Amino acid sequence: MDKNFVLLTDSSADLTSELVQELDVDVVSLTVSVDGGEYIPGNELNIKDFYNSLREGKTATTSAINLDAAMAAMEKHVAEGKDLLYVAFSSGLSSTAQTGKLAADELSEKYPDRKIIVVDSLCASLGQGLLVYYAAKMRGEGKSIEEVRDWLEANKLHLSHWFTVDDLHHLKRGGRVSAATAVVGTMLSIKPVLHVDNEGHLINVSKARGRKPSIQALAAKIGETAMGDISEQVVFISHGDCEDEAKYLADIVREKYNPKRIEMGHVGAVIGAHSGPGTLALFFLGNER
Repeated sequence: MDKNFVLLTDSSADLTSELVQELDVDVVSLTVSVDGGEYIPGNELNIKDFYNSLREGKTATTSAINLDAAMAAMEKHVAEGKDLLYVAFSSGLSSTAQTGKLAADELSEKYPDRKIIVVDSLCASLGQGLLVYYAAKMRGEGKSIEEVRDWLEANKLHLSHWFTVDDLHHLKRGGRVSAATAVVGTMLSIKPVLHVDNEGHLINVSKARGRKPSIQALAAKIGETAMGDISEQVVFISHGDCEDEAKYLADIVREKYNPKRIEMGHVGAVIGAHSGPGTLALFFLGNER
């Protein structure tokens, strides 16, 4: 089907290759460094190998998209006479959205007849991916680029992100919890429940004693905050190489709420570098984040 504009996102959206193909989305990659070696996730870095390297104590860092990469990803489409909508990684976690806007401004001067729109998703991982999913479905229904942009801007703060992690020490390294909290929490098997707030930052909300209660606490958030009829919603689940626990979460969600679709995928290396193995995340549309 001929699309009326190009939909672009970045690799922090954690869309599976199957969803990228289904949604007909172009993806520009952030880079990840593991013990000094720089990689493009997916192309050069196997996700299971990545998480195993973190378990072995290797250090991973991430880099935002630079201006040249952003411009190249956009220009290849607008040079062909296509309009473009870029749904970017949260500005609360990365400078990628700002870089995207700079690239769009430069290209708009070079291609004044083209519409080049950047939306700061204020989302991460498959929360960003779910926002892209809705944008793609609206485009498929024939909505204009402006209509899709307006829907994204109106609804991105309803895209609920709920996380838990298995190892507090990764959050300690990222400055999300103190060293003392990480040590004591690990000893007592305290698992934090976190979410992404309205500024796109990762926030510690509550705690659960043990892994299964923390997963059950994630599922309960749907009942507490979901927008409208959850049976009409799509729910995304991402995991830091803990597929069995992701399936357990999906089973709870399916049994309690029966959404029309559940999709699972890995927390990619960009987010996983900070959250670590064992991260589990749940995404849906809520009355509030």
